[in-house]
Amino acid sequence: MKLVYTGKTKDVYSLDDGRVLLRFKDDATGENGVFDPGANEVALSIEGLGMSNLRMTAYFFQKIRDAGVPTHFVSAALAKGTMTVLPAEMFGRGVEVICRFRSTGSFMRRYGLYAKEGQPLDGLVEVTLKDDARKDPLITRDALDALGILTGEEHDALKDLTRRISFLIRDDLARKGLELYDVKLEFGRVGPDRKIALIDEIAAGSMRVYKDGGKLDPMDLCRLAPD
Repeated sequence: MKLVYTGKTKDVYSLDDGRVLLRFKDDATGENGVFDPGANEVALSIEGLGMSNLRMTAYFFQKIRDAGVPTHFVSAALAKGTMTVLPAEMFGRGVEVICRFRSTGSFMRRYGLYAKEGQPLDGLVEVTLKDDARKDPLITRDALDALGILTGEEHDALKDLTRRISFLIRDDLARKGLELYDVKLEFGRVGPDRKIALIDEIAAGSMRVYKDGGKLDPMDLCRLAPD
């Protein structure tokens, strides 16, 4: 296999059979040593986080695939800390989709004049560009279309898939007494028909989850969430 990309939380390798291998790392994003799934920099390393994130990702990808949602997931090798996936074509240089059930984080930083911390948002969907230099700016449906990143119809499909996936994750966590505040997802075009599919990961490092009113850190979430 050949290393093709070194990411913040995963390294990406190409395999001889055309598939892709993701190696999960113990690094987490945040600021000033504090975990934040919406941050653009690695802020801390937590021993065992990579393995725990892989276990959670494999669990949710299998559950989502069983629900009929397209994904790039093929298999996971938990003992090796790796996941094999199908190659995916990015939208532009990459977009991220956030589904919010309660207001917190960057939503409050932008809309604090109107929003209150923890305010219900009922699965509000936002799309951002993957652009560290510009702090992952929000982008509208019309702007995505005008820039040739996503058509309006693809945006609508992306929004629908995001809500389906996010509500599934929310309901699964709720059965453990956990409340999902928000989750960050990635999508790409997969396969010869270039179908829009869920890619990347669904792990503690990409969501905010609360229990009894307190925010869980990544390792606590991994211990409490399904595996």
